[in-house]
Amino acid sequence: MKILLSADMEGATGVTWPADVEPGTEQWQRCRSMFTSDVNAAIAGFFDGGADEVLVNEAHATMRNLLLERLDERATMLTGRHKELSMVEGVQHADVDGIAFVGYHTGAGTEGVLAHTYLANSITGVWVNGEPASEGRLNTLVVSEYGVPVVLVTGDDRTCEDAAGYAPEAVGVAVKTYVSRYAAVCRPPARTAADIRAAAKGAAALARRGEPRAAGPYTVELEFDASHLTGAATMVPSVRRVGERRVSYTADDMYEGIRCFKAVTTLVANAVEQHYG
Repeated sequence: MKILLSADMEGATGVTWPADVEPGTEQWQRCRSMFTSDVNAAIAGFFDGGADEVLVNEAHATMRNLLLERLDERATMLTGRHKELSMVEGVQHADVDGIAFVGYHTGAGTEGVLAHTYLANSITGVWVNGEPASEGRLNTLVVSEYGVPVVLVTGDDRTCEDAAGYAPEAVGVAVKTYVSRYAAVCRPPARTAADIRAAAKGAAALARRGEPRAAGPYTVELEFDASHLTGAATMVPSVRRVGERRVSYTADDMYEGIRCFKAVTTLVANAVEQHYG
């Protein structure tokens, strides 16, 4: 059994504000340990549950945040940016039986600790075929095309609620309780690690690769907080303006859908000016 573990940081134990996840800050250095603890707990739990292999895909910002020197030695880690499928890189190789979303968060425009979708700001909402879509939902649509089930989701309590909508069979672990976008009731790493490990052990039983599920086409809409960002987004072929601050595109499958999404967000990020956005 092979598990792919997609590791984001905003939903990690103890993380509640931007400096906790911004590479290079003092708080980021501190929170890297708790992030690594969450990931190690999931790795241990999956091996407890019978996994033969765990590949960790670093999925936050620069994708160079986890402490490799502290990683469970039974696992391997894919680190660094510019990957074909970004947050779920590795699922396309037909050898993954289940995927875990560790340290995930809710989507742009919703309640949740550090809620956003790909960009910390600028994007105020994302919809797929009319349904609100967090990163978890977007990534689930991608992995389902390879027949890989989402078996574990960790983050704040609102993230677990979100996951119940896109991966109802997955085991959820709330490592903190939402108070505001920048505040949460947090539990110490020793407690959250025990919870994650136990959940991952149980979730291993859900890891059974099935038939690919192609449910396209997918129409993706993005809304921004400033009108000039729609101009940046429509530089991507097939992306069109559908409102003053909204764009849309349609993809036959989510392999192409998520790649187009990444292209749009890259251009939009580079169109943001300091202070005014």
